Amino acid sequence: MALIIQERLTQPGGGSVVVLTLDRAERLNALPDLTDGDEVAAVCEAINGDLDIRCVVLTGAGRAFSAGGDLNAMKARGEMFAGSGAAIREQYRRVVHRIVRAFYGLEVPLIAAVNGPAFGLGCDIAGLADIRIASDRASFGVPFLKLGIIPGDGGSWLLPRNIGYVRAAEMLFTARAIDAETAEAWGLVNRVVPHEALMDEAMATAAQVAAMPPRALRMAKGLLRQGRDMTFDQTLEYSAAMQALAHLTDDHIEGVTAVLEKRTGVFTGD
Repeated sequence: MALIIQERLTQPGGGSVVVLTLDRAERLNALPDLTDGDEVAAVCEAINGDLDIRCVVLTGAGRAFSAGGDLNAMKARGEMFAGSGAAIREQYRRVVHRIVRAFYGLEVPLIAAVNGPAFGLGCDIAGLADIRIASDRASFGVPFLKLGIIPGDGGSWLLPRNIGYVRAAEMLFTARAIDAETAEAWGLVNRVVPHEALMDEAMATAAQVAAMPPRALRMAKGLLRQGRDMTFDQTLEYSAAMQALAHLTDDHIEGVTAVLEKRTGVFTGD
């Protein structure tokens, strides 16, 4: 069964926002099935190759964002969890890791609109987003140890970077879930909004992002991501190289001109 529904929305100021919806509501958007890695990778690759797309919003169908792994498949040792240890390792690399690498590798900003429970892999996928907006019905948890397993999706690297080591340790070692308000206080989400306003808020934020010049926008995301693991001196060198390219674009001149003329810039990617 396909995982994702795509909707592309052109913004008034130019550029497009793509809405991706995890579409397994009857299974609380459980993932992954064996074909999910290929599907997510293809979707993200197509987005990266289209300069007109300036932002992606990711949400879930029904009442959950994603409940994570399919417990019935785990118990039956089927699908993703079938075979020898070597086979399971390879399936994680080929499916789970392909999913998280694809979302993490999106060149445009990714907004997670977390509409309900986000657990396990679902929590970590939400955590891959650059901006996270939560419904007041959302909750977050990493109950891997409760199931006798560990985070196999890179969450042990990601979660401490999002909320700090001690809070990540508490979530992982106790398997306790946190509500949306706690997630906001801990910095796991940017803000919490009433459930009915979630997509309006996410789309309003996406529209602001989509109004930015597309090449500089992608450069800026790359700079933030690379800066997590670079020294200050390395960041300065990377910034100088990207800035030199940005100064040579038509969009740079349009941006400066628009500010001087007190109007909104119209950016084309040139």
